[in-house]
Amino acid sequence: MKSIKYIVILLVITIFAWTQWPEAELTPFQKSWATYKTQFVDAGRVIDTGNQNISHSEGQGYGLLFAVFANDKNQFKSIWKWTQQTLQRDDQLFSWQYTPNKQGKCDDSCITDPNNATDGDILIAWALLEAHKQWGKPAYLNQATAILASIKTKLIQHKFGYQLILPGEVGFQHSDGSIQINLSYWVFPALNLFTEVTNDPIWTDVYQSGLDLMEVTRFGDWKLPSDWIILSEDGITLSGALSYDYGYNACRLPIYLMLAEDKNTSLIAPFMAFWEQDFVPATVNLENGQVADYAYNSGMQAIASATQSIMNSQNTPLPTIQQTTDYYSASLILLSQLALLKSDLK
Repeated sequence: MKSIKYIVILLVITIFAWTQWPEAELTPFQKSWATYKTQFVDAGRVIDTGNQNISHSEGQGYGLLFAVFANDKNQFKSIWKWTQQTLQRDDQLFSWQYTPNKQGKCDDSCITDPNNATDGDILIAWALLEAHKQWGKPAYLNQATAILASIKTKLIQHKFGYQLILPGEVGFQHSDGSIQINLSYWVFPALNLFTEVTNDPIWTDVYQSGLDLMEVTRFGDWKLPSDWIILSEDGITLSGALSYDYGYNACRLPIYLMLAEDKNTSLIAPFMAFWEQDFVPATVNLENGQVADYAYNSGMQAIASATQSIMNSQNTPLPTIQQTTDYYSASLILLSQLALLKSDLK
């Protein structure tokens, strides 16, 4: 009986100690990630709440990346499982768009665009490589390497003096020989890591081409890059591009440079000048100068604040994720927090 009493007493003491011991304090980024996954992640599917609740390879890539940096192994596994099972094609790239049906049960018909989006492929490969570094799982390295091999074969082209990233396998090479590109698909920190892991110089060349293109694609009064650009033997133009705007795509370029720890002052200067306005519009048409009558969103504000903080070596508070924040704005906020973490500004 005495031994049983001692065991009971020991158990009570242990339980009491557990309840009194403080839980490990979450980092600010982990707290933001906790909010993000509550609002936008459902059973491994990252939901674009600002776009009719579809999912896409970009969102899955961001979700994977944030899970790694939050050290959330279980959520990473869940997002990666859904991404593999639902979006990954036989060539290791990913169908870019998934639209749930009204019944909530999906077969292949929920893949509403099987074409890839190369920024999504790049983000996913980056996240897998970071996961391998973080948790030491060889499968993640192997899976990332297979994705990179397909990107290199299908989506990297040397034309017009640049190593170009095709935005997708289909639809961006025109019959006249011109190519349409999206500069925000140059995910600079990912390209650096690809070079480090593969020792393949092509990724360094792609990185440098991105910088060179940013230098020569300065349009309009603000000298900013457009979201979409046409390259041909005749040069670089906006004519015929999907959009003439600087806006929701190109706004990511500064934060990708900050994440790559590339404080290229000449490339960042036009963005910094644009953000100095009393009213910063969400978009500006770089052909006719027309600006949106609504301000840039909280994600764009976060990019501006983080970039200014890093370039000026002083910390400026970032916007936070609110209940009304949409998926894309929240993703830009987390990217901005990551950039500050990498620069030791928190």
